[in-house]
Amino acid sequence: MEQGLGFSHFLEQMDGVGISVLILLLSLSVASWYLIITKTVANLIAKRRAEAFLKHFWSFDSLDAVNVEFKNSAPNNAFAELAKLGIDAAADSKIHSSHKLAAAGGTSEFLTRTLRNGIDQEATRVENGLTLIATAGSAAPYIGLFGTVWGIYHALIQIGLSGQGTLDKVAGPVGEALIMTALGLAVAIPAVLAYNMFVRRNRIWLAQLEAFAHDLFILITVGDTGDAEGSTQKPTAATVNPDNGGQS
Repeated sequence: MEQGLGFSHFLEQMDGVGISVLILLLSLSVASWYLIITKTVANLIAKRRAEAFLKHFWSFDSLDAVNVEFKNSAPNNAFAELAKLGIDAAADSKIHSSHKLAAAGGTSEFLTRTLRNGIDQEATRVENGLTLIATAGSAAPYIGLFGTVWGIYHALIQIGLSGQGTLDKVAGPVGEALIMTALGLAVAIPAVLAYNMFVRRNRIWLAQLEAFAHDLFILITVGDTGDAEGSTQKPTAATVNPDNGGQS
């Protein structure tokens, strides 16, 4: 009897609707865990590359030296890409300020738009996949609840057909209902925790990127010597915060 009420018996008791619910929950679980693992690894790599770039960036003597560095190696993190966008935009504005519509309004306006677009593109990139994780976290409990209701419905059918609510008649359907509830929670809880972790990490990451963009704007528009150098080369303004669960 104990063997008859195992997981194999649970699968045998399921109909097409129950199997569809189970497949949907398993698909959400696999997809969310794939995104959780890949985004965690990607965030760790991005954090280390950003820290190395910022340390290297503030050690240069001028933006010209940074530009030469970009010609030798392509940017490999969001901070480096933003710096390259800013330097290229400033150079492009000086050359085509009177012949290019995008550069109309002066270097400052053109640089502001360029840096803002760079931050927006990074925000779009880091939010990739969060919709699916949020969907798994919010929808999985209800999908499991539907499976629970369907299992209880089967139990009531068994009672109606047998005329008596004995354990052997209702154990399978009730077990199916309980397992569906557990599966729904097992899918939802990690997804919700991961979503909150990634949202916090992205908020901190983008705030640090905006702080770096501000420093970069001052360096390009005011100059990289004198007062501008003293006011912008602040480790706290452009250093990646390590206190973010290892995800920044």
